[in-house]
Amino acid sequence: MKSLHFITRFSSISLNLCFIFITLFPSLISSQTCEKLCGDQKLKYPFGSGQGCGDPRFQKFVTCDRAQKKLLLNTHTGTYPITSINYDNLTIYIQDPSMSTCSSSQPSKGFGLDWDAPFTFLDSNVFALLDCSTASSPLYTSRSSLNGNGTNSTTAGSGNIVPLCDREGGPICSLLYSCPTISRLNLPISTCCVYTPLDLGPAYEIDLQKLECSSYASIYSFNGKDSNPQGWKYGIGLKYRFSVKNDFPSACSICEKSNGVCGYTGTYNAFICSCVGGANSTSDCYASASMRNDGRKILPWHMRTWLASSMTLFLIGVLF
Repeated sequence: MKSLHFITRFSSISLNLCFIFITLFPSLISSQTCEKLCGDQKLKYPFGSGQGCGDPRFQKFVTCDRAQKKLLLNTHTGTYPITSINYDNLTIYIQDPSMSTCSSSQPSKGFGLDWDAPFTFLDSNVFALLDCSTASSPLYTSRSSLNGNGTNSTTAGSGNIVPLCDREGGPICSLLYSCPTISRLNLPISTCCVYTPLDLGPAYEIDLQKLECSSYASIYSFNGKDSNPQGWKYGIGLKYRFSVKNDFPSACSICEKSNGVCGYTGTYNAFICSCVGGANSTSDCYASASMRNDGRKILPWHMRTWLASSMTLFLIGVLF
């Protein structure tokens, strides 16, 4: 009888505790706090600070490294720090640590985007492939050879060799090869090939090993200093899209106006608005803000956890 009484009493206590958690601490259940900064980088839709934040399509490609306090772009060719984001022009700028600039020259394997990444190269991006083999690189072979390597060039006639390089890129190569770090390699200008995003094909891939080039430089802006390579802006500019129509989601716009952060949850990635204090809403954070304004301040998650644990221990002590 005592055993049966204990089990009945324990079950009653368990039900009471579950009721208390559900009614008094709903923000502890499935709560998701999305941050507005990653280091000093401002975060807005479609990017997020972690799982459940931002747009799920961008989640695996753009992540926040909390230890380094850096926003990173992840592709099959490596991980690259995002140096800036222009939310008005839907553009991010990244830096490839293995890329050559006017102040540093080093070997590189190249850069590529994943086939399903929601990014494309910025039209103004200029890629200069450096130290390419003029004897065997597919950049300097005929159409018949290039087709076998999956690149696209043109021929002026049967048997003619037409480089897969921008004919107007000569001055860029000359200026780059005048940089002290590159000039000391004593490379002929002919080993430099200016490669534009249009030439990259649908794979958006710069495979320097296949192209038989040792390095590359990427310029996304000449910064009004066309003849001074030291003043150019080196890096890779990438455009992103929200959707096929590229419309900013109206639900997210309302969420951000209410001081919330757009996110997602559940199996089907349903939209949520992450509010200050860790609460989630399916629309906006105005209700959460009004609760704070009328004096009923929402406690931080760690305080709510401590309070819930304390009450649980207290109730167990009272009931037993």
